[in-house]
Amino acid sequence: MSNTSLQETLLRTHELELMRVIKIKDGEIQRLQALVNALRDGSTDKVKTALFAEAREEARRGFEGERSRLQQEIYELKGMKRQMEEALNLAVQADKTKAAEIRSVYHVHQEEITRIKRECEREIRRLMDEIKVKDRACCVLGKELGVQAGHTQRLQLQKEAVDEQLAQIRSREAGAGGHLHSPKRDAPYPSGAGDTSESLVSNEQQLDEKDARRFQLKIAELSAVIRKLEDRNALLSEERNELLKRLREAESQFMPLLDKNKRLSRKNEELAHAFRRMENKLRFITEENMEMREKVATKRRPSSLNDLDQSQEEREIEFLRLQVLEQQNIIDDLSKALETAGYVKSVIERDMLLRYRRQGSIGRKKAIRPCKPVVETFFGYDEEASIDSDGSSISFHTDRTPCTPDDDLEEGMIREETEMRFHQLTMEYQALQRAYALLQEQVGGTFDAEKEVKTREQLQAELILYQTRIQDLECVLSQQGQDMKWIEEKQALYQRNQELIEKIKHMETEESRLKNEFQDARDQNELLEFRILELEERERRSPGINFHDIHFCEGISPLQVYCEAEGVTCLSVDGSAVCLILSNLSNEEQVVAIHARTVLTLAERVVIFSTTYISKGCFKIFVCLNASLHVFSKQKGYLDEELDYRKQSMAQAHKRILELEAMLFDTLQQDAGAKMSEMLSDDERETLRRAVEQWKRGVMMELRERDSQILRERMDMLQHSQQVRGWSW
Repeated sequence: MSNTSLQETLLRTHELELMRVIKIKDGEIQRLQALVNALRDGSTDKVKTALFAEAREEARRGFEGERSRLQQEIYELKGMKRQMEEALNLAVQADKTKAAEIRSVYHVHQEEITRIKRECEREIRRLMDEIKVKDRACCVLGKELGVQAGHTQRLQLQKEAVDEQLAQIRSREAGAGGHLHSPKRDAPYPSGAGDTSESLVSNEQQLDEKDARRFQLKIAELSAVIRKLEDRNALLSEERNELLKRLREAESQFMPLLDKNKRLSRKNEELAHAFRRMENKLRFITEENMEMREKVATKRRPSSLNDLDQSQEEREIEFLRLQVLEQQNIIDDLSKALETAGYVKSVIERDMLLRYRRQGSIGRKKAIRPCKPVVETFFGYDEEASIDSDGSSISFHTDRTPCTPDDDLEEGMIREETEMRFHQLTMEYQALQRAYALLQEQVGGTFDAEKEVKTREQLQAELILYQTRIQDLECVLSQQGQDMKWIEEKQALYQRNQELIEKIKHMETEESRLKNEFQDARDQNELLEFRILELEERERRSPGINFHDIHFCEGISPLQVYCEAEGVTCLSVDGSAVCLILSNLSNEEQVVAIHARTVLTLAERVVIFSTTYISKGCFKIFVCLNASLHVFSKQKGYLDEELDYRKQSMAQAHKRILELEAMLFDTLQQDAGAKMSEMLSDDERETLRRAVEQWKRGVMMELRERDSQILRERMDMLQHSQQVRGWSW
């Protein structure tokens, strides 16, 4: 027991002694370590401060140089910005002046066109007045021609009556001569009775000879009058032909004026289109200028896609409003042109109808107007002389003696009057037929008033229909113009996306380069830390070192002092690297190298911090660019969908236009649209024909594609059924 207890007590005392010695040794080690650390820190403070000051001065110089370079770049960018703004202002002013010049030219052309329109209307009215005056003159000459023809016919009838009376008188004289030589006359008469009979016969012969001479004179006078009337009729027909020729010349002069009016209206439309294009270009340039100014002034991005869509919708609404105003102006111009053409056409048709009605009313008046009978008198012909006179033509024509009863005389007069009226009506009918033939020659076909009215109503209905179609086509064209605007906006966005993609690629390459540099710096830092740990361990294991304080002048580095002391002017990198190996250095040199490495470590940390800050900034820029790229990708998808929809609508509208042109061509090929087709030019007909052929080709291509699709589906079904059948086998 005693041995064990003694052993335990000895063990305890030994342990206590060991613990005390260990504590003493630990305190001594800690004291020595603190002393070593204090000596090491006190000796390297100046080197450390000098190196740190040198590094800070170099960093400050680099920072100042970088700042001056950046300030110079900022000044250059400001100058470039100022130059760009000046160039933009000059371009805007040039566009404004060009637009003002175009506007002034447009107004001048408008005034010239209005002046030419007024002159054309004035010339048209003058020509229409001349046509009306010549038409009246033609009617008056035709009327006089009809009157002279009736008078000539009456004289011809009177001549025939006189010839018949002469024949009767001659036959009577021949009968009287035969009676004088008859056997009854050979009987003897008393002398007194014979003288009286001879005197009576001689008196009768003298009267007959006087009547014959008088009738011959009258016949000569009538033939002279007939010749005069025929000459006058020939002159009147020549005057009428001359007037018709002048009328055709006036119409031929009138048609070039209409053609000139059409050409001027077409030129006016082209100028209006050019003016609108320049206005659109000016508006786009002003919008781009405003956008650039807003970007330069605020550099504020849209908060969301909705704001961008709202701004785009506002621009679209403004553009559509301008398009509607332009289309309204075009429609007004077209309606004015159509009103002018309709006015000219209505005036021509009204004149033709008035001419036709006037000729009909003249014929009716001539048919209703009673003709006065021409009565023969001793002194000549008198229309108002008494019908009961002895030498009247009716008495001679009806072969009545002065003892004819009044009833027979009235019947003869009525019959004569009826025949004269019938003859006059036939003459008027022939004159109307001639006028109708001339009217047909002028019109260029058969003229039917009711048919013309129906045709005019049908043409007016077709005109209204085509006007509605024109409006639809103009709406389609405006939508096509809007589609072109969408295409231009999409192209601009595509270019902007390409620029952003290029910037993103450049930033990615820069980021990869910075990452590589950062990784290299991190690897070097790790190597330096590992080497520092090795040096610290080696220093800890090495014997004590007596450090000496070394004072350096300001602005001189320790390396410079060492080089001056050693008399070295040129350093070899390989040799310096070999010399800087710690195993080849003395203790002081090792301490200097260690301090230099610590300074380099601090500088490396500064570089790493700046690199991390730059990488963070690049990462933020990259995130912003990714967000903007995402937004632009959304916008691109939306614009692609909108473009596809616009393309489909434009294709449908183009197909509809081709169908309408085909319908118009078919309508013009029909009999009802023959006159409308005559109004079109050869180029317009050829354009319509090409449009119809293109529409037919499109329809045939669609049918072929549909048939080929059906054939492919059936072939696929057949192959599938064969495969299923093969699997079942």
